[in-house]
Amino acid sequence: MTIDLHRFARVQLGHTPTPIDHALNLSADIGIDLWVKRDDCTGLAFGGNKVRQLEFYMGEAQAREADSVLITGAVQSNFMRTTAAAARLLGMDPHLQLEQRVAKNDERYFQSGNVHLERLLGATLYNFEDGENEAAADANLERIAATLVAKGRKPYVIHLGISHPPIGGLGYVVAAQEITGQIAAMEGFSAAGRGDKGDPGVGAKFDAIVVASGSALTHAGLLSGLRALGDATPVHGICVRRPVAEQGPRVLQRAREIAAMLGHDALITDADVLVHDEVFFPSYGTLNDATWNAIDKAARMEALFLDPVYTGRTLAGCIALVEQGVLRKDSRVLLMHTGGQPALFAYESDLQARIEQR
Repeated sequence: MTIDLHRFARVQLGHTPTPIDHALNLSADIGIDLWVKRDDCTGLAFGGNKVRQLEFYMGEAQAREADSVLITGAVQSNFMRTTAAAARLLGMDPHLQLEQRVAKNDERYFQSGNVHLERLLGATLYNFEDGENEAAADANLERIAATLVAKGRKPYVIHLGISHPPIGGLGYVVAAQEITGQIAAMEGFSAAGRGDKGDPGVGAKFDAIVVASGSALTHAGLLSGLRALGDATPVHGICVRRPVAEQGPRVLQRAREIAAMLGHDALITDADVLVHDEVFFPSYGTLNDATWNAIDKAARMEALFLDPVYTGRTLAGCIALVEQGVLRKDSRVLLMHTGGQPALFAYESDLQARIEQR
C-alpha cells in the first residue's frame, strides 16, 4: 500500500532510504531485540530527521519563488542547521533565530556544534531571549520577514508554533512508507516463527517504534503514515521538549492534522498517542544521568553517537520503558535515530566531565 503525496510540493534533499541496523550489543544489554533506523544518515549537512521535513517546506518555498528562508529554534537546533544547508543548496539565503531555551553560560554551547556550521554556511543569525514562547518567536520571525520584504526580498517562513500547518510532518509519512517497505524486504520479519509473540497484525513486524517527541512533527508524521498504511505498530514518543501533560495533546493535534492532509479525518484516536517523560526532567537540553548512560552505552557498545538533547534521551526513554515493563523483554523494537551529532561538540564540557568520572 502507498500514500499519494504528489499534490504536495517537494524537493529531493535526503539520501533515502536510510538503513535499518541491528544493534546486537545493545540488544543483549537492554534485553530486547533492538534495531535502529539511521535517519542520521539522510546526508544533507550531517543529516538528521529535519532533512525529510525540509523536502516539503523547501518544496513549498520554491513553489512560492522564495529567495530567503526564515526559521526559529534553540541555539543548538539541528533544524536550523539543516535549513541553512538546504537554503544554500537551493540558492536561497538562510535567516536563523536562535532562542535562549537552555540555561548555559558555556562558550562552546554558543560557538561550537550547529552554530559553528551555520556560520560556515553564511547564515544570518538573530538572538531571541524568550525561548519558551513559541508565539512570540514566530511573531518576531514575521517582523524579520517584513524587513526583508521591504528590501524587495521574497522570504519563506518556517514557523514553530502549533497554529501553523504541519507541512514538515509529511516527511515522516514518507518515512513510514519507507520503513514498511524495508521490513517487507528483510529476512526474518515474517509473522511466522514468532512463537508466543502471537500474530503481530497487519504490517506490525516490529512490536514497537520509539522516537523523540519534541515539536511533534516527526512523531505525528510517522504515526499518521503508519496508520494510513494500515499498520498498527505502537509508536512511543519520548518527551524531549515538554512533559506528557503538554506533549500528548500536541501530538494528537498534529497527527490528526497530518491525517486530514492525507484525506483520513478519523484516522488517529487518543489511544494511538503514546508519550513518556520519565527521562525528560529537569528540562529541555539538560544532560541528565539517564541520557548520559544511554549515550555512553551506544558509543561503547555500538560505536553509535547519540546527542544529549534528542537521540540520547530517546534511547534512555526506550531503556526506561523496558525497565517498567511497557516494552516486553522479548520484544522487537525499532529506535528512530534522528541525528543531531553536531551537538556533541557544543556539549563537550558536560560530556567530558562524565567521561572522566567513568
